[in-house]
Amino acid sequence: MTARPPGRPTLLVLDAEPLPRLGRLTGRVRIEHVDDSALARRLPYADVLLVWDFTSRAVRDAWPGDGPRPRWVHAASAGVDHLLCPELAASDTVVTNARGVFERPVAEYVAALVLAMAKDLPRTWDLQRERRWRHRETTRVAGTRACVVGSGPIGRAIARTLRALDVTTSIVGRVPRTGVHGPADLDRLMARADWVVAAAPLTEQTQGMFDTRRFGVMQPSARFVNVGRGGLVVEGALAEALTKRWIAGAALDVFRDEPLAPDSPLWHVPGLLVSPHMSGDTVGWRDELGAQFVRLYERWEAGKPLVNVVDKKRGYVPGH
Repeated sequence: MTARPPGRPTLLVLDAEPLPRLGRLTGRVRIEHVDDSALARRLPYADVLLVWDFTSRAVRDAWPGDGPRPRWVHAASAGVDHLLCPELAASDTVVTNARGVFERPVAEYVAALVLAMAKDLPRTWDLQRERRWRHRETTRVAGTRACVVGSGPIGRAIARTLRALDVTTSIVGRVPRTGVHGPADLDRLMARADWVVAAAPLTEQTQGMFDTRRFGVMQPSARFVNVGRGGLVVEGALAEALTKRWIAGAALDVFRDEPLAPDSPLWHVPGLLVSPHMSGDTVGWRDELGAQFVRLYERWEAGKPLVNVVDKKRGYVPGH
């Protein structure tokens, strides 16, 4: 066993710029900042790991297995698939996420995408740049149907926001319950939907769930939006569905490989809106993430139960 330094607990921060504001913890915890290359070497000395760099997958490779390891890992993100590995999942280390920070911003972003596609705003901007006056008819959003895949806080916030636009909205989750359909209803609901919104966590069960067959289920006038995880979608199948006009349009805010390479064919797929994983990132979001971690640390320091605890076998926070 590697001995940890005596005295104050050690907080290891897997960094990304800008750094988190942790000033309230000054003098109460020994804070050490590391990058991907130093993570494996320093993990055995840490009591707590803050994964501030939500794009990094270094935790998967660096986790020490049966050796000394942090008692608690916090991800400054809603998804935790980038850090969960079999050794971490099997350990007694507690994992928490940033539930509570991104729900409303993501819901607003989805509503903006729905309105933009229904009102043909991308084409309007293109025509303006071309100085072309072309009158068109657009789609009325009220009275349309949406299927939101993912029954967690983000999925539920999306459903509430779409309902405020008078969109009839169904939610599909891992198990059926009051107000939530189960996986067996997904194809039926997608076949009737004008909008299919992916907001599910990435797990073994959801990996590649939106494939050629699923896009074939959708009606030709439907649009698809992914604000969940890139791995939910078989990107080649979506590109084919749009190119062959099986569906009317799509918007992706997350991708299998990020950042999206300049030579990716997805940039040029007709009817596809591409955005750089920004749906939940409103002004001040990093400060909110930092403040949330400080509040959680103070609970941990006081011996109180942590909130936002991830079920490491399922890959998300249960109870929703």
